[in-house]
Amino acid sequence: MPTALITGTSQGLGLALAERLLADGWTVHGFARGAQTITHERFRAHAVDVTDELSVRAAVAIVAESGRIDLLINNAGAAALNAFLLTPGSVAENLMRVNYLGTFHCLQAVGKVMVRQRGGLVVNLTTVAVPLSLEGEAAYVASKAAVEALTKVAAKELATQGVRVVALGLGPVDTKLTRAVPKAALSKINDAIGRPEGTTMAQAVDFFMSRLSAADLKSGSVEYFGEF
Repeated sequence: MPTALITGTSQGLGLALAERLLADGWTVHGFARGAQTITHERFRAHAVDVTDELSVRAAVAIVAESGRIDLLINNAGAAALNAFLLTPGSVAENLMRVNYLGTFHCLQAVGKVMVRQRGGLVVNLTTVAVPLSLEGEAAYVASKAAVEALTKVAAKELATQGVRVVALGLGPVDTKLTRAVPKAALSKINDAIGRPEGTTMAQAVDFFMSRLSAADLKSGSVEYFGEF
């Protein structure tokens, strides 16, 4: 029975991915700061702030005690809409801390486990906002571009140990967060990636699952759900 560790499982995509993997027979460990609602015999909730390196290391050690970690999905993240000249430094700092350093800490801790077991897959969540160089999201785009760069370098360093590292990116997914964004802004992004109808949570999960099992998934690759 394979084991996955997913960050940000209290809501949104992380929650949906956890539920899908559980339905497919996986054991799932969820990292989140907030309360987690999944009740399942193969789900283990861990109260973890991914920006806290020591907390991440301690929680990963607990997960590793129960056996292998076959899959890590670095999903936890934060976003902000601000014109570049009006973006407070504190906002940029927080986005980099959550999106980049959170991914860095989890990838590093789980990567060491995967190296010892000589195998594993790491999926880092990114966004179509990076290739689109989306206006109004400079700090967010920069933090996710850092995640993509980390993905490529880590993939090279871990290749000889049987560990694959990839990044998968999405456009706007229908969640409570995106419903608060002006429809015109969402339509502009969706049109740019060839998905004028947008992306449902079910479609986002299907995309992730299809790529996880794809024979052509290449370590170090960065893939987006949409047309470019």
